[in-house]
Amino acid sequence: MMREGSQFDSKQYGSKMEELLHQGQGGDASEEFFTSYDEVCESFDAMGLQENLLRRIYANGFEKPSTVQQRGIVPFCKGHDVIQHAPSGAGKTTTFCSAILQQLDYGLVECQAFVLAPTREVAQRIERIMRQLGEYLGVKVHACIGGTSVREDQRILASGVHVALGTPGSIFDMLLLSNMLRKRFLCPDHIKMFVLDEADEILSSGFKGQIYDIFKLLPSEIQVGVSSTTMPPEVLEITRKIMKKPVRVVVKREERTLDGIKQFYLNVEKEDWKLDTLLDLYETIAITESVIFVNTRCKVDLLTNKMRKMDHTVAAINGDMDQDTRNSIVREFRDGWFRVLITTDLHGCGIDVQASLVVNYDLPTQPENYLHRIGRSGESCRKGVAISFVTRDDESVLLDIQRIYSVNIEELPANVADLL
Repeated sequence: MMREGSQFDSKQYGSKMEELLHQGQGGDASEEFFTSYDEVCESFDAMGLQENLLRRIYANGFEKPSTVQQRGIVPFCKGHDVIQHAPSGAGKTTTFCSAILQQLDYGLVECQAFVLAPTREVAQRIERIMRQLGEYLGVKVHACIGGTSVREDQRILASGVHVALGTPGSIFDMLLLSNMLRKRFLCPDHIKMFVLDEADEILSSGFKGQIYDIFKLLPSEIQVGVSSTTMPPEVLEITRKIMKKPVRVVVKREERTLDGIKQFYLNVEKEDWKLDTLLDLYETIAITESVIFVNTRCKVDLLTNKMRKMDHTVAAINGDMDQDTRNSIVREFRDGWFRVLITTDLHGCGIDVQASLVVNYDLPTQPENYLHRIGRSGESCRKGVAISFVTRDDESVLLDIQRIYSVNIEELPANVADLL
């Protein structure tokens, strides 16, 4: 089940926002506060991103930007303040990470962006995303953990970072300590971007005062980004106080559910062992229809060839195919011409395939795609089983998925054949 907090009404959001902005002001306060921005980029190539950032985005398995990414990356790259209001897993964090990486001056090894998170764990997840996307750019990023790691935080910050992340408490403590010790290991002078990720959870944790304390220390010409799953009054208030004519990106919650889906993971010690594990799995169970998701097009071809050699009836789809070809293959799959469909993520192609078994040969690079892959649309009452292959490198991704969707994914039992 998705968390209750991820369910929202965009109309209610709009009315709440306008109500707040009209308080004590004229009737056109809302229009004056927001910047009108209608540009939608349906591909990463169209966003004007640096080549090394674009390469890493595609290397991470991203093929098509999510709705919030289509509307949120470019305005932030162009210097606008941006408010993102979208469900968990919609790609909000990746939106801001990509836009921050695009704007950093990599020749200046000074902290240029603060990203605040509600918990240490979320800060570390953002750090991981930032490192992955910025690998070819040489980004230096650090999540301040605090506690017993204060000295280590100081050492890393003193060596020079482009981006510092942490809870408002840990970032504010580092700023105070840096000023008090006169070591300047975390200096706000070069900060040009300030982002609150999961702002609703930050504020519900009691960090409101520290957000304002940090904001007061920043240069006056600061760019602000806010992302939030829900839009309580506290978030509306803070956006009004720290943002300047922001672009508003609102994405409705998709009506899909994980209800009725039995979800399991299967430990695979090495990436190279996945193929044999998959073939063993298909020898064990009798399947009427199944979909196998991978993150790269070359894996689509590899698995298709291997499974056909094992006499499985297999169809394959990848992003290079035109829409008519994809639709034709999906129709044949639904009509029973093939029992196995191997594909990269399909939601960006306008295709929805629901099968009794879904295998995540690769875990999705974007948490939202987990719901797209295995979830059921509102009108569907079909049950199903989802099995995700997990290597050691995937363990943190699996934890993120469980946290975002509030699900418990158990290890695949030995009697897997009885589940189908």
